[in-house]
Amino acid sequence: MVPIDLLDRSSRPGFGELSVTADDGVVPIGSAADVVTARDMGRALAARLGFSACDQMMIATAISELARNILEFATLGRIAITPTRTGTRLGLVIEARDQGPGIADPVGAVDGAHSSGFGLPGVRRLMDEFDIASEVGKGTTVMAKKWQFGEGGSLGSLHGATIAMEVADTLCPTVP
Repeated sequence: MVPIDLLDRSSRPGFGELSVTADDGVVPIGSAADVVTARDMGRALAARLGFSACDQMMIATAISELARNILEFATLGRIAITPTRTGTRLGLVIEARDQGPGIADPVGAVDGAHSSGFGLPGVRRLMDEFDIASEVGKGTTVMAKKWQFGEGGSLGSLHGATIAMEVADTLCPTVP
């Protein structure tokens, strides 16, 4: 089951006005070159955190699809790529946000009813967690997470875990 949040998130932290100024880990999306920039940033951060080559590819593909959706349906938006950690679990959070026309049937869009390509159903399959919030006339926010070593995985005994944790210590705080 895909969690679908159709509530207005503008009053919640992190869901305010769309900013088109670049911050660390945030790429404004307004051109095809921005899609490449966001994809490359996500792949590089995933590599620094010790994600496998396969996971790096899945993360980059998900970012590309989300950014292309912004270009195709909203024209302007942003992709934020943020490392996260819960205990010894490292992950990447990808947030795609636009102020486009919104999606009238987000459940159908995620289930593939309105897609002829890879799109949102593909992103959901590539990532470990997926959430979408959309309001017609106001825009769409998609949040996707990929956890290192698969869903529920731990760094405990895997090669490279120490290095990955050191990188994570400098990039992201521990989430309780």
